Amino acid sequence: MACRCDLLIHSATQLVTCASPGGPKRGPAMREVGVTENGALAIADGLIVAVGASDDVRAAFDAPRQINAGGKVVCPGFVDPHTHLVYAGDRAGEWEMKLRGTPYLDILAAGGGILSTMRATRQATLDWLVEQARERLEVMFRNGVTTCEIKTGYGLSVEAELKMLQAIERLACTHPCAVTTTLLAAHAVPPEFESDPDGYVDLVVEEIIPQAATWFAHDARAARVAPMACDVFCEANAFTVEQSRRVLMAGRRHGLAPKIHADQFSSLGGVAMALELGAISCDHLDVTTAEDRARLAQSSAIATVLPAVNFHLGSTQFADARALIDAGCALALSTDHNPGSAPCFSLMLVMGLACRYQKLTPAEALNACTINAAHALGVGDVLGSLEAGKQADVLVVDVPDYRHLAYQFGVNPVARVIKHGVEYAYR
Repeated sequence: MACRCDLLIHSATQLVTCASPGGPKRGPAMREVGVTENGALAIADGLIVAVGASDDVRAAFDAPRQINAGGKVVCPGFVDPHTHLVYAGDRAGEWEMKLRGTPYLDILAAGGGILSTMRATRQATLDWLVEQARERLEVMFRNGVTTCEIKTGYGLSVEAELKMLQAIERLACTHPCAVTTTLLAAHAVPPEFESDPDGYVDLVVEEIIPQAATWFAHDARAARVAPMACDVFCEANAFTVEQSRRVLMAGRRHGLAPKIHADQFSSLGGVAMALELGAISCDHLDVTTAEDRARLAQSSAIATVLPAVNFHLGSTQFADARALIDAGCALALSTDHNPGSAPCFSLMLVMGLACRYQKLTPAEALNACTINAAHALGVGDVLGSLEAGKQADVLVVDVPDYRHLAYQFGVNPVARVIKHGVEYAYR
């Protein structure tokens, strides 16, 4: 007699699991995505209870709701491990200035860059920030993102950073996409501390981090996907290695997992420092050295690269993702959605960029947007792949082969999003 489950998805042309029970994928394992032709999976109480050939799963399980995925690919929901989704305004005018050849330093001098978004975000109401961010999150969800990290970093004051945390919490409470929270108070030096960057680091370490950690532990009501993380932008004209160390160590003292923006423009030593402190991910890595690639490969940290940034800025220089994988690093991909350098909503476009410009295979790109991206958020043991016992975050995609996720561009082929066992049909 067949067991009862809540939802049965069957007859998939390809069922792609991205399974990796031993942790994130590295090296040759990144080229394997686990394809079952005519595949099926069963879901009960929001969890996957069986994965395999359709004949076997259908013989073992019956469900009141069934989806015939014939002609389609079934794969894990995408995980976007690096976004700045909460902000006010845009920087389209600044982008046009760049297209006309205006140097970035001139744009900064004219009040552009991160500080432009900071001013708009500080002025915006909490309700407005939530409304705008919810629209962005819904677009990403429709494009297959079922788990998303959101950073602060456009407030750059105690009050405004806490406002951003409250906005992220509201999104987590009111949208089906799972949201993880990262405090990025050390994103830039605000104008009131222009002549005293160490004084701003003091504020971050002594006031913003403790207040944010207390709020997250006692006042936030959203269901916890993962503990809050602490990030820092370690870069020339942002924060030095020692300033970044102070920020991440303060975060650790308050229970915040370390992450770092590093090596986007210059290699200062931020990767090695962050790894010493147990960083769960190191992000950007456009100019990372061979020595630091080796350090990453020997660590548990995920190397997260962000090709939409390079694409948007018109650069032909991308992070050497091929070298990172070949060195043994666990690689993840992300949109880095933000208003200045990556107004990108599609991880499928990011996969396509990584294949074309960073020499990844479609399998490596898909693993980088699912199981490895989940580990970049510290949640790879509960989601990011289609394995029995994991959360049922599943996509039904109207393509004949998983490679089309990176092969096609300019369209959204996602037909159904299943988040924690709940189905959202979009076509």
